Amino acid sequence: MKSLSSGSMVWSVSALVQAFSDALNARFNSLTIRGEVSGLVRASSGHQYFNLKDGVAQLRCVLFRQRAGASAFALRDGISVRLRATVAIYEPRGDLQLIVESVQADGEGALLEAFLRLKEKLQAEGLFAVERKRAMPSMPRAIGIITSLQAAALHDVLTALRRRSPHVRVVVYAASVQGAQAPGELVAALQRAQARREVDLLLLVRGGGSLDDLWAFNDEGLVRAIAASILPVVSGVGHETDFTLADFAADLRAPTPTAAAELGVPSQAALSGALDHLAHRLHTAARRHLQREQQRCDRLALRWPQRAALLAAPLSRLAQWQW
Repeated sequence: MKSLSSGSMVWSVSALVQAFSDALNARFNSLTIRGEVSGLVRASSGHQYFNLKDGVAQLRCVLFRQRAGASAFALRDGISVRLRATVAIYEPRGDLQLIVESVQADGEGALLEAFLRLKEKLQAEGLFAVERKRAMPSMPRAIGIITSLQAAALHDVLTALRRRSPHVRVVVYAASVQGAQAPGELVAALQRAQARREVDLLLLVRGGGSLDDLWAFNDEGLVRAIAASILPVVSGVGHETDFTLADFAADLRAPTPTAAAELGVPSQAALSGALDHLAHRLHTAARRHLQREQQRCDRLALRWPQRAALLAAPLSRLAQWQW
């Protein structure tokens, strides 16, 4: 190892750390980083400390109270964010950290944040209240399906309806279920079904997808239209783990489109069994009624004089008139 000469500069730890910090600031002055929040801690001072991580690495971050108070975005563990920050070194420990200037949701994290804000708003208005839910018809004569004609969910629902209740008439109100035009078309289909008054129940269905794919069913206009519908609405959007605001506004939420069909109509086998049960009860009730009436007649007959006794006096008087 080369020995230090008497003219070599000797750094103090703090001076070297400060030099590193200055170099980092010069090289990485206010950059944007994306990652997932973890280990969030809110100190009594108002500062927020957390790690920003991806699948490989993580960085310590600090969001000072003044910045946190000015931000409308609330940090939570597990959300994906984009940070505007500067790189610095925390001198007491020599740790690399990010000084956060601003934070916003990233990708699905942004959608999730919007979802939660709108859900809170509509819930406060009472749109999701249990007491405003409409009752499902027990024996619908006709069912409306709101979905895309190209959707696999339509085939699944029609198959389930034919299997369970082939006698129920089905009307399809076509609408896009994904894309910018989807919310308006879904609302129009809902209004069309109500104006025609040709069905007793509506199934709002779509297959699974990402949060972005299902975003049309989080549209505020559609949610309000569902809540104001004069027809009961069953929402069967996505898979069992998917939730949309349409689910909360609907009168009944089904975990899948097929389940929506099963919840909407009783099965033919169940109806047949119910009819058999009612026929048995009717037969039993009629038999018991006849038995009761027969017993009543028997009691009356026992209390009534025999025919011979009734005719004895008239016959005697008639005999006196005979010569």
